[in-house]
Amino acid sequence: MIRVLFVCTGNTCRSPMAEAIVKHKYTSDVEVKSAGVYAIDGDAASLQAQEVLTEKGIQHSHSSAGVTKELIDWATYIFTMTKGHKNMLTSAYPSSIEKTFTIKEFAEDNPNEDVTDPYGGSVTKYRETYQELEKLIDKIMEKITNSEW
Repeated sequence: MIRVLFVCTGNTCRSPMAEAIVKHKYTSDVEVKSAGVYAIDGDAASLQAQEVLTEKGIQHSHSSAGVTKELIDWATYIFTMTKGHKNMLTSAYPSSIEKTFTIKEFAEDNPNEDVTDPYGGSVTKYRETYQELEKLIDKIMEKITNSEW
């Protein structure tokens, strides 16, 4: 079983949406979790993220979590939303270097691009981020399931 960990800043916007997309679309192919480099344990996903997921027909219950060594060890792949997140993780957990990628680095071979952060923005901004994440996740899952990596 492939285990995917999505990481963003507070684990209330991008990474919970990414987790929900994978759980909704790829139920039998992968186990998935999300965390944040500065997350406060126990926070719900942002109201805007919840609204967008509901619009897409995705049921998702979320409680934020910080990155831990246990999560790092659990994951087969770690996908961060930004290059900064990746650098923080690989510095704090050197054993994760080989399995940690920015989501765009893995999906599009573009390590210098970040996923747009909708934090504090409108529902429209969250919809745009959702669409961006869904396209990237489809590419990631195709690579993972075709054993390109």
